[in-house]
Amino acid sequence: MSQNKFVQEFTAEEATAVKELKSQLPDILKAASPETGDAPLNSLWGVPLEAESTDERLEVILVKFLRARKLDITEARTMLTNTLIWRKKFNADNLLNEQFDEAVFAPVGYLHKTDKFGRPVTYNVYGGKVDLAKVFADKDKFVRWRVQLMEKGVAEIDFVNIDTMIQVHDYEGVSIFSRNASTKAATKELINLMQDNYPEMLTKKFFINIPSWGSTIFKLVRPLLAEETVKKFVICSSGESKAALLEQINPENLPKQYGGQSEVKQEDIQSEKVNHPAVPNEEPIEEDTLGVD
Repeated sequence: MSQNKFVQEFTAEEATAVKELKSQLPDILKAASPETGDAPLNSLWGVPLEAESTDERLEVILVKFLRARKLDITEARTMLTNTLIWRKKFNADNLLNEQFDEAVFAPVGYLHKTDKFGRPVTYNVYGGKVDLAKVFADKDKFVRWRVQLMEKGVAEIDFVNIDTMIQVHDYEGVSIFSRNASTKAATKELINLMQDNYPEMLTKKFFINIPSWGSTIFKLVRPLLAEETVKKFVICSSGESKAALLEQINPENLPKQYGGQSEVKQEDIQSEKVNHPAVPNEEPIEEDTLGVD
């Protein structure tokens, strides 16, 4: 019997699909090999991609790709293959080691504690004292920083006890005039990038302190989003934000600026732990401005 609670929750159809996709991993890795002949990635988020593996975390990851493609094995295989190709080209596995200008990016996004179920929570702040002109001055650099923040969150997911994360996006004080060509391009790129390469990684995404014009922007972006993704969105005005967040996050873990009791210090933001969980023993022991998972 499975020791992983997420595997235990698979439907019979999901279990069958996972078994089939897992058997195709050798061919998937071969297809993901770059034309240069370099070795392909053989793991994803610290979990080896081996057809004969008994590590149940692999099954939890594979079912995410399957669910994102409505259990279509062919489409899930293509998605996983493309993700491995993208991660190789983007050098995603080394992102956690990259350094970005803390004066520009540290106030914009950070990983801070967990929700009531132990899921990691990341915060993205686009208002207040954030200099959006500098943040989006180099679109490619912003995208890499934003993906790094996503990787920090995923690094806190063990695929045994926790398999998803929470995101909070704060728009207090953001002007509609801050949406220039660069921010729009970054938004579109990140929506596609997150949907294509981080399937089923979010439980909820809170959009808080939404200004009056926010609903109009959301309607414009809405056609780009998958229906399953939109179902995870919680849209809050300034008056609704505190109650919505406290329903998901305990007061001692919620930053003070959002009605909680936790102090978020600059040094805390810069030194959050981001280690991938170790591979367990064989014996069982359990976008972006509108970016998405």
